[in-house]
Amino acid sequence: GKKYMDKQKDQALIKQVVGEILEKMGFQASLEVEAEAEGNEEENFLCKVSSPEDSHLLIGQHGANLEALQHLARLVVRRRTDSRLKFTLDINDYRKERNATVVEAAKQAADQAAAEKRTITLRPMSTYERRLVHLEISKRSDVTSDSVGEGEERKVAIRPISSQN
Repeated sequence: GKKYMDKQKDQALIKQVVGEILEKMGFQASLEVEAEAEGNEEENFLCKVSSPEDSHLLIGQHGANLEALQHLARLVVRRRTDSRLKFTLDINDYRKERNATVVEAAKQAADQAAAEKRTITLRPMSTYERRLVHLEISKRSDVTSDSVGEGEERKVAIRPISSQN
């Protein structure tokens, strides 16, 4: 159907744009674009970049370059299409591994908050990472989570839910 054709067209466009940007920057990389299963947004793609050599340069400290690259790629893609394309960029599974680390930290903090009956605050995180934490905490009945702080310093606080109520 048309929807599927559009999806293929979108995938090809994302691949082309990210490929061009990396090439102009002088990076050798192979690209793969797949439809994201999670995230209930209509069009959600994951653009997986594998770059053997300079991945640390592309990723940057705490993923700063990766975020900038993703922002740039999204801007270029949006200029070339009228559909509101949403996609995530990942390099050598950096996000995937980092997500696992974030979820693990959330679990540990939740256990600690519940055991010690006190609030545990995690390190500052991006909006995306905080969402991962809230998602993980929402699966539990013994703790709850809020985002606290401003801007770059925004972080998640995990609080025990008192059992008297």
